[in-house]
Amino acid sequence: MTDPTPDPAALHTPVLLERCLELFAPAVSRPGAVMVDATLGMGGHSEALLGAHPGLTIIGLDRDPEALELAGRRLAPFGDRAIRVHTVYDGIREAVRAAGFDRIDAVLFDLGVSSLQLDEADRGFAYAQDAPLDMRMDQSAGVTAAEVLAEAPEGRLRVIFERYGEEPLAGRYARAIVAARQEAPIDRSGRLVDVLQAATPAAVRDQRHPAKRVFQALRVEVNGELAALERALPAALDLLNEGGRAVVMSYQSLEDRLVKRELAARSRSTAPAGLPVELPEHRPEFRLLTRGAELAGDAERARNPRAIPVRLRAAERLRVPA
Repeated sequence: MTDPTPDPAALHTPVLLERCLELFAPAVSRPGAVMVDATLGMGGHSEALLGAHPGLTIIGLDRDPEALELAGRRLAPFGDRAIRVHTVYDGIREAVRAAGFDRIDAVLFDLGVSSLQLDEADRGFAYAQDAPLDMRMDQSAGVTAAEVLAEAPEGRLRVIFERYGEEPLAGRYARAIVAARQEAPIDRSGRLVDVLQAATPAAVRDQRHPAKRVFQALRVEVNGELAALERALPAALDLLNEGGRAVVMSYQSLEDRLVKRELAARSRSTAPAGLPVELPEHRPEFRLLTRGAELAGDAERARNPRAIPVRLRAAERLRVPA
């Protein structure tokens, strides 16, 4: 009898895996090193890192209980070196403390929606498949995308589409949704796509799918992704030991700009202009390990289409303030 439970390794190909291994190696190769995989997903990056570094312990965070269960199967051979925590990544401080540690040596953020969530049609993340409009990464909590569409005023919908989807037709789409929901609920992805298609000028429909940015915006709104990242990234950087490393992979420009801004601010001297000597307390806390944002190579993009939009940035901690 075959096992009906899916194989997480077959469901998920980690993005930029070799580059991540290279960037993390100096920080996690010593015995007793502790790392946080802040977006554990199905455990692909963590599996490779634990296999490469026998002295490493990884605390894996994820808000999706199904992903945690699948990652647990994948990481079972590593025993108590793989600690799984059901939490959003802005709970990183509490998760590290609960695992019995004060500081960490590395942290990985692989942002955005996971392969598991995209591939399960009934989660409602993909506009190409008709499904209930849920979009919650943790289906045990929070409001669904259908509830947002049913209850948000037109002005709020426009702001969501503008801010989180950078959608130039945000106002037009918000008006169309408010009109359409008066006739029948917009509770399935297929109906939302139909409403958006009808509201889109033909010239725009020929250039791009009208649902792409709206679905992204709804997902970010439903899961509070940017707000959580704004809290989680500074907290993660603060937890790093001297020599510790952070790697962040973003898949949309809003996330990448936030990451770029935080890492740049931490990598600058705080010495006042004109000071003849830079005092130790003004030295940068971090140094950037990448020049700008790194992209996946052509071979990986061809092999794994989900690597196409990735933007990787990394930094190393130089000093821990007193």
